Amino acid sequence: MARRTLPTAVAFATTAALVLTACGGSDDSSSDDIKGADKGSSSPSASASASASAAVDRPKITLPSSFKLTFESWTSGNAKEQAVLDDAKEELRAGYAAIIANDPGSEDLAFYDTETGLPQSKKWIKSYTDKNVTVIGELPAFDPKVTLVKNVDGRTATLGYCTDESKASTKDRKTGKVVGNPAGTDPEVFYSVTLRKSAQGVWQNASVTSKRGGCAK
Repeated sequence: MARRTLPTAVAFATTAALVLTACGGSDDSSSDDIKGADKGSSSPSASASASASAAVDRPKITLPSSFKLTFESWTSGNAKEQAVLDDAKEELRAGYAAIIANDPGSEDLAFYDTETGLPQSKKWIKSYTDKNVTVIGELPAFDPKVTLVKNVDGRTATLGYCTDESKASTKDRKTGKVVGNPAGTDPEVFYSVTLRKSAQGVWQNASVTSKRGGCAK
């Protein structure tokens, strides 16, 4: 039940997703040079940036026990990379929370999306809500790869990760019918996301693309 390319009829078109780094791609050692000045999370400016980001009043997102979204190895020794991972994780949680709450206009999701990225996310959510279905089961997100893009403002990052839909399904809100991927469908989906850092210091999804298959766990 991966994001944007979920099972069967409710699958979200790849062209409507956001952009991340390839799953299983190599680490980019230049990521420490983001913002074109600070090197390493131990610098004063990096520490100040991390503190400012942590001080933002982020939404408190909860998911019901009927849908277990897990994040395997979403950690980094680099404070800047960890900030990207933390916000990207919450954006994904906010998206599924919106589906479950039948709320395409979720303010929590809007908090974690840019103005250009939000319409894509709403379209993804509506691919469920328009069909009156929700999501259930388990969905692990794993093998995240962050790249901090070196540019003039240091506010762009890419993230690649994979999900495994083997134990995730959709459930019709009215009939209770549960549907998973058709037999023979590769349950693993790779996502490539582009993120932009807001003035508040929040890493927001700007675009997403997805491709079924190609993940190695």
